[in-house]
Amino acid sequence: MLERGGQRVRVVPTEGPGTAGVIAQREIQAGASLILVAGGDGTLNETLPGIAGTAVPLAVLPAGTANVLGIELGFGNDMLRAAERLPRLVERRIALGVLHASGAPGPRYFLSMAGVGVDAAVVHDLNLGLKKKMGKLAYFAGGVRQAARRFDQFEASFEGGCRRVSFALASRVRKYGGNFEIAKRVTLLDDYFEAVLLEGGGIFRYVPYLAGIFVGCLEGCRGATFANVAGLELTAEPGVEVHVQVDGEYAGRLPARIELAPAALSLLMPAEYGER
Repeated sequence: MLERGGQRVRVVPTEGPGTAGVIAQREIQAGASLILVAGGDGTLNETLPGIAGTAVPLAVLPAGTANVLGIELGFGNDMLRAAERLPRLVERRIALGVLHASGAPGPRYFLSMAGVGVDAAVVHDLNLGLKKKMGKLAYFAGGVRQAARRFDQFEASFEGGCRRVSFALASRVRKYGGNFEIAKRVTLLDDYFEAVLLEGGGIFRYVPYLAGIFVGCLEGCRGATFANVAGLELTAEPGVEVHVQVDGEYAGRLPARIELAPAALSLLMPAEYGER
């Protein structure tokens, strides 16, 4: 389809986990004018180190498990629909999130979101074989396993506030997990995160939160804090291991800092994105 539309396409398969960034960098040095990622949010995330800070744009053909970015941009889970719309997309310079976390080899970029606490524990313990067979249901199964445990709590600090929570989300998009809308006052075009912070250490405290997510009114739940922030500082008590995920991929543990890298990436998106 792309070639029929006049594109010269070079197909380069990834060679294993963590190789997409090196491939993107190599192809840019060889003269590529566009990096088009056929994959999910994890593959997109792995591509960022090789393309961030360059003038070469990035585009997505959603082909993963959740496809948060594809859904955020209006492509859904349809790779062919995204390819068909490619000639009509516009290039926008956007900020990237940057995570500095313990246990990570260095700073890590992210496109859509960073999650700390409960959802990151699900990602940390995820059965990859089950994910390959069941897709999103593997995350649901992981959530059920986490529900039987006491949730570890930590401090989330931001300009103007501090909360003791068991879940923190620094989001650049409105979709969470591809299906739910949690953050509602942020887009990829904004130079801030929408932080979503949930208090409480057990599943019974989370029942109202889950109900709020399903019906779209989480912001009204007691113990839920929403704020537009430039970054987050996250710390846990000594001996308490709290995990972090970015774009659905495990990324380290606390202590951690989340900040923005302004105008770090050129992304192809529909012209109407951000108007909704």
